[in-house]
Amino acid sequence: MEGIRVKTGFRVHDCMTTKPVVVKPSTTIQEIAAVMDKNHVGSILVEENGEVLGIVSEQDIVRKAVSKKMDPATKVSEIMEKKLITIDPSKDIYEAITIMRDYNIRHLPVMDNEVLTGLITSKDILKIEPQLFDVIAEKIELKEQNRKPISERVASEGICEICGKLSQNIKEHEGSKVCDKCRGFV
Repeated sequence: MEGIRVKTGFRVHDCMTTKPVVVKPSTTIQEIAAVMDKNHVGSILVEENGEVLGIVSEQDIVRKAVSKKMDPATKVSEIMEKKLITIDPSKDIYEAITIMRDYNIRHLPVMDNEVLTGLITSKDILKIEPQLFDVIAEKIELKEQNRKPISERVASEGICEICGKLSQNIKEHEGSKVCDKCRGFV
C-alpha cells in the first residue's frame, strides 16, 4: 500500500459495505424491489457462480422497467447495468466520489483483482467526509442550470421591479425583473 497517494486520508475499504446485497440474474424485478425495500438499499449486485454480472439501482427499475410498463415478472438480467464501473479498495474515497460524479452514478462495486470485496455508495462517503458533497453538488448544479430557462440564468445590473432598488444581479423571474433578495418573496 506504500506509494498510493491519498487525498482525504480515507480509502474505499474504510467506508465500503463489505457484504453487499446480491441476487441471481433469474431474480424478477418485483423480487429485487422487495429485496431493496427489506434491506434499505438503493442498489443490488447481480452475481452468478461468484462472478458479478451487473448492478441494478432504483433508477434502473424506474427508468428501464416501471416507466416502460415492463412485466414485474421480468428477470433482472434484462434491466441490469452490465458495463460495471468499479473501484479498487485501496483507492482514496475522493477518487470514488469523482468517478461517481463523472459517470452520474451513486453506487460503485469494489473489486480487488476482479474479486468482489464490497460496495461503496455516495452516502457511505458523505457520512465520513461530508465536505466532499461539493464534488457531487457541482454536477447537480450544472444539471439544474441547464434545465432552467435562459432568462432565469442570465443576470444583469438593473432596477428591481419589486423593491425599486438598483441591483448587480437582476434576473427575470415569472415575467418580472427581480433582485436576489426579492426573488425569495415572489
